[in-house]
Amino acid sequence: MKFAEHPLWLVGFRPFFALACLAGLSLPLLWAAVFSGALALPAASITPLQWHAHEMFFGFGWAVLGGFLLTATKNWVSVRGHHGASLAYLAAAWLLERVVMATAGSWPGWLFHLGSNLFIGSIIVMLLHTLIRYRAQDSYRDNYYFLLVLPAFLVAKQLLLQPETFAIGVGITLGLFRMAFLVMFERTLTQFMKGVFQVAILRHPRLDGAIKGLGLLLVLQPLLPAPAGAVLALLLAALLLLRLAFWKPLLGLSRIDIGVMYLGYLAITAQLLLESLHYFSPVPWIGSLSLHVFTFGAMGLVIPAMLIRIAKGHTGRKVVFETLDKLALGLMLLGFVLRIVMPQFFPAAYVHWIYLAAACWLGCFGLLGWRLIPFLLAPRVDGKVH
Repeated sequence: MKFAEHPLWLVGFRPFFALACLAGLSLPLLWAAVFSGALALPAASITPLQWHAHEMFFGFGWAVLGGFLLTATKNWVSVRGHHGASLAYLAAAWLLERVVMATAGSWPGWLFHLGSNLFIGSIIVMLLHTLIRYRAQDSYRDNYYFLLVLPAFLVAKQLLLQPETFAIGVGITLGLFRMAFLVMFERTLTQFMKGVFQVAILRHPRLDGAIKGLGLLLVLQPLLPAPAGAVLALLLAALLLLRLAFWKPLLGLSRIDIGVMYLGYLAITAQLLLESLHYFSPVPWIGSLSLHVFTFGAMGLVIPAMLIRIAKGHTGRKVVFETLDKLALGLMLLGFVLRIVMPQFFPAAYVHWIYLAAACWLGCFGLLGWRLIPFLLAPRVDGKVH
């Protein structure tokens, strides 16, 4: 078998979900060691905090988002999608970026910028090409949001990597990921609730459109006047809660595989409320609370369930959350409590909470990698090609 014909390169989620597992188990633990002083990064042109933010968003986060979108876009427009050598190239570019970011100070400026942008630039071009070329046969008419969001990631990345615009870059990056989650929740929770519980949840075009429109506007929150950003965040949170009231949350929360999706939805709402509260009535929270409510509550809780569901379903297996899958989700719930809740009550043990939360990520993604990567490396069990 030729290298490019290996099952790993059949479809986008396969290599990138494997890489996401490796990133999820290692990057938080590395950061805990760096934060505590137990490990020093090589001399670099970026700070350790920039490295951490970049790697969690553009390393881990984009391994998941990239794998998801490479798979989803081909289904949305009914084409074969990128596979084979093009996927191997993207995976190699992602790995190169990890090396470049860890050793930033060892590279000439132009080579650092090339190595740190090769993956994100290439995958965005590929995704945009698919969405634009086959726009006429796209099953989701609102995919134009991705035509706006995807190029904006490149801008956000550059802002994040500059010391003077780091906070703006982090804020815009969070807003872009939040936008991707808002679109995904709208589509997937409708399907999941119907498939699992045989119930329909509210889909009102004007309400859905207002939520996505505000979400898109709030990508620019770091550049907006503080009062305007706070009011818009509060308004979006209110609309999300209004819609949630008609989405049968108690029923959804009765099953952990669906429940973590609702918890992720609530985490986004909480993040927006915390952003608004920061302006109207500042509270001295411990540890960038708003940011980590999103990264642990939305990304941390939703992504493991997404990996399980897609890795099983798209390799021809029945989508069933078994005991070890539920254990992995439980570890992330524990990680959320350890990283978000406990430091507010016991701030003196802050470093220990970071280590314990990182250990939860290690346990969760180590377990998922052990269970799912063999599926990703093998042909579909139902005999289909991809």
